[in-house]
Amino acid sequence: MPTLPSGTVTLLFTDIEGSTRLLQELGQEDYGEALIDHRRLLRQAFEQHNGVELRTEGDSFFVVFERAADAIEAAAQAKRSLQGRPVQVRIGIHTGEPMLVSHEDGYVGIDVHRAARIMSAGHGSQVLLSQATRDLLESSVELRDLGEHRLKDLLEPQRLYQLGRDEFPPPRSLRQTNLPPQPTPLVGRERELDELLELLRSHRLLTLTGTGGSGKTRLALQAAAELVEEFADGVWFVSLAALRDPALVEPTIAQTLGVKEPQTVFEHFRDRHALLLLDNFEQLLGAAAMLADLLQQALHTKVLVTSRTCLRIAGEQEYPVPPLVDEEAVALFVERARSVKPSFISDENVPEICRRIDSLPLAIELAAPRIRALTPQALLARLEQRLPLLTSHARDAPERQQTLRATIEWSYELLDEEEEVLLARLAVFSGSFDPEAAEAICDGELDALEGLIEKSLVHEAEDGRFFLLETIREFAAEQLDRCGQTLQLEDRHAGYFLDLAERASPALTGRDATFWLNRLAADYPNLRAALTSTRDSHQEELHARLAVALSRFWYAEGLASEGSGWLTPALAHAKRQGALRAGLLTGATYMAHLRGRWGEAAMLADERLAFYRRLDDPRGIAEALNDLGVAAGEDGQLERARRLLEQSLAVAREAGDEWMLVTCTLNLGYYALSEGDFESAAALSEDGVRSARSIGDQHGCAQGLGNAGLALLQLGDLDEARERLEQSLRLCRDHGFQAELATPLEGLAAIAASTGESEYAARLLGRAEAFREETGLQLPSFERGMHDRTVETLSHELGSVAFDEALASGTDMDLDEVIGVPRRSTSQAVANRSS
Repeated sequence: MPTLPSGTVTLLFTDIEGSTRLLQELGQEDYGEALIDHRRLLRQAFEQHNGVELRTEGDSFFVVFERAADAIEAAAQAKRSLQGRPVQVRIGIHTGEPMLVSHEDGYVGIDVHRAARIMSAGHGSQVLLSQATRDLLESSVELRDLGEHRLKDLLEPQRLYQLGRDEFPPPRSLRQTNLPPQPTPLVGRERELDELLELLRSHRLLTLTGTGGSGKTRLALQAAAELVEEFADGVWFVSLAALRDPALVEPTIAQTLGVKEPQTVFEHFRDRHALLLLDNFEQLLGAAAMLADLLQQALHTKVLVTSRTCLRIAGEQEYPVPPLVDEEAVALFVERARSVKPSFISDENVPEICRRIDSLPLAIELAAPRIRALTPQALLARLEQRLPLLTSHARDAPERQQTLRATIEWSYELLDEEEEVLLARLAVFSGSFDPEAAEAICDGELDALEGLIEKSLVHEAEDGRFFLLETIREFAAEQLDRCGQTLQLEDRHAGYFLDLAERASPALTGRDATFWLNRLAADYPNLRAALTSTRDSHQEELHARLAVALSRFWYAEGLASEGSGWLTPALAHAKRQGALRAGLLTGATYMAHLRGRWGEAAMLADERLAFYRRLDDPRGIAEALNDLGVAAGEDGQLERARRLLEQSLAVAREAGDEWMLVTCTLNLGYYALSEGDFESAAALSEDGVRSARSIGDQHGCAQGLGNAGLALLQLGDLDEARERLEQSLRLCRDHGFQAELATPLEGLAAIAASTGESEYAARLLGRAEAFREETGLQLPSFERGMHDRTVETLSHELGSVAFDEALASGTDMDLDEVIGVPRRSTSQAVANRSS
């Protein structure tokens, strides 16, 4: 065998696309001849360009080159030589520095996995290569940039290039999914993965069971990634690890997927072909009935669950996740050991180490980094001393859980004193946390945090935040209980996040609103934990203050049910009139607005109004009058709504409350639009936009520009209307105002319909309908009338079949197709149509 190159090398993988289908078409004899011919041609190309063949498996090749240019030339020759033949080969090429184990075992490492995944993303006769390979090629090589793609190895996105200019379907990459990228590739598990894929194709509910640390989550993520192309409406991951209350499972799913009330999770999935991955369900078994209802209502949706116990509901298929087999366990240990010590060489002690920790992936992840300081023999000796000393004596505790506990305890004992203290205190966090929070709540030093990260006890997320694996967090919580600091740390945790929420709440109406919404969303598991701890410890005032501070966040995120769930009991306890009760009333009013309960909203706002009038508080009076006006308007009492809003506007102006001035002005403009007073609607909306810009209220700008565009459209000033609507759309896109996107799209569709751009108009309507479906919002009465008129026009112009096709084609329309695209003067277009 030729000498294998080391250092920077280029790896090439090949595979036959549709080999099973080809076998059926050609028959066994002809297929065998075609396979032999394909191997001859490929080997000829590889040998002529200095490629070293490592192995052939079935109809696949793995070849390594010292030079990237040689690999590309070999791939080009292979592609040319197979033209006109029945065998269609896809080729993937990647350059890196994999570890050369030996001439017998070849290479290991992330680069090998990456090259194989690049090949898997291709189509027959297509050659794909990575950015790393592209950077080593001459500019004369004809390549096509395919952009960034998330591959099924779940590592970071990879920029792909195609050799040549041929047309192929998009690469087989992860698109409709939020599956989290992983820091390392999956090692082994080929048998389990194949079994899971088969089960998921034949069952609607599959539960992966096993002890903490058995690798359930990683295996489930990989199975889900493999199936993304098979679910038209995507594959979606929801982490439940931070939850303890089963009632929060449904709102957590809704928040993760962006389901806004009044739409429910059940309605969201009802007609969708989707896969939902729910991770860490074992502490939430009370929500199993909700999951059963979801499966009954959403007949095309499948659910993959990880849990330490099965859910025991109808239709469930359980899959116990076993430990790794010996070879896979050793391979995982070696790969993780080399990540901290590249020169590590496995010996006879490593298989025994893996057996002593039951070949559990988490146990291996914890043990392997110790190779930095210990030889395999010394590591094995330490395990000998500690494995018999089980920390759990519960008779019903699984043996592997006890073994894992011993492994974690041993890892804990290797920490220095500062690291031990910090790890225990970090158990107070739910979800993730940032270094500032760790320092403020836990008195955590940066060096100690870095030490815990290095020892694989704390992990870093993509966004720079940190988290503990759930098994580690449970162990750390026990240490915190033993030292009697749990209540003290929970109080500090609640105080810290109360301060965060109270700083964020007023900022949610200003120029930094987007930043603070994202900030609160990142820490929402901690905010939930603070709500729970203050409720359970009967700290009613702190609990109420936190609920008040989060009210605007719940409103912006559309979390009406959950917000009401916290605010209603807090309001029941806060019987004494005062600022705190008034704040709770305000939050409850927001939730009533979201849920369309206008009578309840009016009642809550009435009590606030009486309270603030007794205090002579102009800001409170103005906001209560505004909320009363909105409730009246949505109840069809437009004249009363205008009167109340005008009163609110006058109070806000006298008090100098700029945000309330913007809010009242925009609401007055909206109800003028509803009344048919389009000139007043345009003037009020434009005034509101100017005021919103002066205080940095981007959401107000988006609303005002949208309403101004609709008013100008009704007044016949189509060019100005389109400009306002496109500005509104741009703000909605850039700041994530999903619920507001439908209004400018509907207006632009009406303009396009009036100028003869019928197919484009129908596509805009399709995009607007898709956004309404995503948010669960309905068309207001004024926009409904405009929508119906546009549909009538387009159905007449296109015919019902063509209209439906154009409508469907617009559902995934890129907003860049709408924003900033030069179009002919609408006024001239209308004149041309009239003539």
